[in-house]
Amino acid sequence: MLKLLRINHWIKNLYVFAPIFFSGQIANSEKLLQSLYAFFIFSFAASSIYILNDIIDVEDDKAHPEKKDRPIASGKVSKNTAYILFLALLLASLTCAFLINLQLLLIIIGYITLNILYSIKLKQIAIIDVSIIAVGFVLRVFAGGESSGILVSHWLIIMTFLISLFLALAKRRDDLIIEDETGTVMRKSIKGYNKEFIQSAISILCGALIVSYILYVTSAEVVSRFNNKNIYYSTIFVILGILRYLQLSMVKNKSGSPTKIMYKDLFTQLVIVGWILFFIVYIYIMKNPSA
Repeated sequence: MLKLLRINHWIKNLYVFAPIFFSGQIANSEKLLQSLYAFFIFSFAASSIYILNDIIDVEDDKAHPEKKDRPIASGKVSKNTAYILFLALLLASLTCAFLINLQLLLIIIGYITLNILYSIKLKQIAIIDVSIIAVGFVLRVFAGGESSGILVSHWLIIMTFLISLFLALAKRRDDLIIEDETGTVMRKSIKGYNKEFIQSAISILCGALIVSYILYVTSAEVVSRFNNKNIYYSTIFVILGILRYLQLSMVKNKSGSPTKIMYKDLFTQLVIVGWILFFIVYIYIMKNPSA
């Protein structure tokens, strides 16, 4: 049952902390606690959707080389038990969000509604499927902003959407590779994709993401906020991270799960840690020398 929750995927909900981190207020214990509440609320909501998706996709999962070992597909957890757990997590996330504020509740309702529609039908429509995944990550950022009372920057929204869309398309490419190797269609929306389209789309998104990031770190607004014009050096980590993911996707054909890459790929881990440490230095140390 714990495996059914996909707790290892909760790492995706760290996007909730983006607003408080980049606003330089992560040391504010009250705001940090509110963001932590939002993290768990979103994690409960996401787990409920994972369960519903596994219930709906049980027959398809049985034919998948990896997904066949999931709790419902393997028969280790019954559908009835899964439905009870789905409802419990759904009610827990909605109730807790209501106790924080109305705005957070509306975001959670929007996320749940969108993903239920995704699980039932929308995931079968090419482009719409990956767009919904990307919007889900944007909603995580909004949840972090609303819970902590921090205004979310338009830059953060744009880059969150772009990188999420990029990762989702890379995962679709992996589905195409599995189909070529095994003859098994992993998802209905895959009929709307081919390798040439996905590689072109990924190239466009990579370019847009890098340009957006450079515009962000060189903007007068950001230079003034961080009180340092050298913040653009962080672009190095972004480019290295994108190139590594492209290498895993197009050279090694290992882009199937961004979560697995986060946990297992040392290069990616070092790039992410380096990027985070860079901002910690510039936001919390160099801006506040006494810290």
